[in-house]
Amino acid sequence: MRAVWRGTVTIGLVSIGVRAYAATKDHDFRFHHVHRADAGRIRYRRECEACGEEIDFADVARGYELPDGRLVLLDRADFDSLPSSSDRAMQVQYFARAGDIHPIYFQRSYYLEPEDNAVQSYALLRQAMERTQRLAIVKICLRRREVLAAVQPRGDMLVLHTMFWPDEILPAEFPVLQREITVRPQELAAATALVTSMAAEFQPGEFTDVYQEALADLIEAKTEAAQSPPIPVQRDGDTTMDLLEALRLSVERARLDDF
Repeated sequence: MRAVWRGTVTIGLVSIGVRAYAATKDHDFRFHHVHRADAGRIRYRRECEACGEEIDFADVARGYELPDGRLVLLDRADFDSLPSSSDRAMQVQYFARAGDIHPIYFQRSYYLEPEDNAVQSYALLRQAMERTQRLAIVKICLRRREVLAAVQPRGDMLVLHTMFWPDEILPAEFPVLQREITVRPQELAAATALVTSMAAEFQPGEFTDVYQEALADLIEAKTEAAQSPPIPVQRDGDTTMDLLEALRLSVERARLDDF
């Protein structure tokens, strides 16, 4: 695995060197849009709706639409002028009770591996957090942006969970839930008994994505009929396809034909 971040967990005057690795992956299959008749990839051109011309990527700016429909244009230089931290320190703000943070705040998870000279400090922090049942609320710079996150023990590891900022959590405003509801004691007792009867320890290994397994079997069954990709047509003035790419595709097709 390749580390996505390397720095230190900083708690006051104490620093623990760590490397962060992605702890999750998406098991969905990735599909291309292709022409059913010849399996050619369907490309989407960067076309300006005002002049109708295809735009080179170097001429693409970012536009933020105001409520009245006007656009504020921003270039790379504008983004470069924004405050961004290159600090490699993951600053611990405080330690919160694990149950105080709702899962709605969590985004992605990363394993934190200690540097060779920080194993002792790493283990000490992890065990202290386990004993107190607390997690660390931290700020970290990822991809030039400040990110709110939580560090939590999991087995022998510390795991970093990136979080949404509070203003990114949408309010739950559903009028139907504002109605006054009366729950009778016998109804609550029956519902509690049902929940208790189905109580069990969470065992994630018991669950599988049946849809993805069936899709994998379907792809495997169609593998023998798979088609080699066609060589894209080169149009006048089209810069999306060059000679080197055409040669590469030709070689791949020749190899498939020889096989």
